[in-house]
Amino acid sequence: METAPGPHVLVIPFPAQGHALPLLDLTGLLAARGLRLTSTKGCGPEYFAFFIHALTSLRDPIRAWAKSQPDPIAAVLADFFCGWAQPLAAEIGAAGFVFSPSGVLGTAVPHSLFRRLVTRPPDRADDDAFRVTFPGIPGAPAYEWRESSMMYRNYVAGRPEDPRVRDSVRRNFLWNLDSSVVGFVSNTLRALEGRYLDAPPLEDLGFSRVWAVGPVAPESPDARGGEADDAGLGAWLDAFPEGSVVYVSFGSQAVLTPPVAAALADALDRSGVPFVWVVGPAAGDVVPDGFEERIAARGRLIRGWAPQVAALRHRAVGWFVTHCGWNSVLEAVAAGVPMLAWPMAADQFVNARLLVDEARVAVRACAGGVGVAPDAGELAAVLADAVGEKGRGVAQRAKELAKEAARAVKEGGTSYADLEDLVQEIRKLR
Repeated sequence: METAPGPHVLVIPFPAQGHALPLLDLTGLLAARGLRLTSTKGCGPEYFAFFIHALTSLRDPIRAWAKSQPDPIAAVLADFFCGWAQPLAAEIGAAGFVFSPSGVLGTAVPHSLFRRLVTRPPDRADDDAFRVTFPGIPGAPAYEWRESSMMYRNYVAGRPEDPRVRDSVRRNFLWNLDSSVVGFVSNTLRALEGRYLDAPPLEDLGFSRVWAVGPVAPESPDARGGEADDAGLGAWLDAFPEGSVVYVSFGSQAVLTPPVAAALADALDRSGVPFVWVVGPAAGDVVPDGFEERIAARGRLIRGWAPQVAALRHRAVGWFVTHCGWNSVLEAVAAGVPMLAWPMAADQFVNARLLVDEARVAVRACAGGVGVAPDAGELAAVLADAVGEKGRGVAQRAKELAKEAARAVKEGGTSYADLEDLVQEIRKLR
């Protein structure tokens, strides 16, 4: 039987890899359910505050385009860094939905900071260990000032100097909390964040409903394309026992300073564990001289892109040293790989606490922070303990969570149900 075409949804991604990829994955899921989608495009950001401000200039041309469409826009689905799209949705008579590439907790915390304008008391103005409490979030979590969003810390410190840029960043978050917003669509799942999803609607998310539809990434490692193992990593991993290899990667944004890279290399050397270290394109500048030759029998360095999804699903990979970026977190969760948490910035400290203390699928690798070098001896002990007997409990819990994540996205699962409900909500708008 023929069915009427679905409502027209305008999708506005924030053009950074960690934001755009999950939204494109979600767009594919919505298209498969009959919705008609149009997406804006952009180039990657150099400095997030300036880029958030610059993207607001898209508002007028998008408004003009939307009003010229013969098929009216029923809904606008925009990344949470594109808060300007929410008043735009109201202007064109569409419903506004906020997409979160982070978890619910990792989204609520920065919105809370910008909503409440939290500052350190004068007598602790230089104390990065000052703890900020979030009373509107279940459990009233507290984080050190240094663990807060760098974007927010720059804001209260008067950076960037241009007040238009700073005000634009804060308005971005406040627009997401406006009462006209229908709700948040989050790349998360109840098995991981049920405490925050099943609570009453959070004030730090504008009391809005949250649809937990994750993990939205395809199950197959090569479903996105470009996952060919040109470096022969799979064949190299085949030589190691199950769960014995530690995979090390800090995502697409973090760049290790030479002292941090030297401490990591020293720890890997001392630990004696087999490992894969994705060091990025600047590897030649940060890897200590002679290190690669010294560990050639049990270590592999990858400069540039690596097939991370496929690697995490290889039987030999038992642990993942990660910055706790949300995409990497969900890739590890789906693969059933426990994590060694080394947060750097953004939502990563919040994610690390969630993984270590609540989900119990991770162990702290070090305190973390951009440019903060860990104690090599302590990190080496953490690595050795993880692949040994001490890490078995966390590894088992990671495997259990992977099964829950797989069930969540299949028919009858919680994420599947939320996705179907979201589609029906949008269809009603027509």
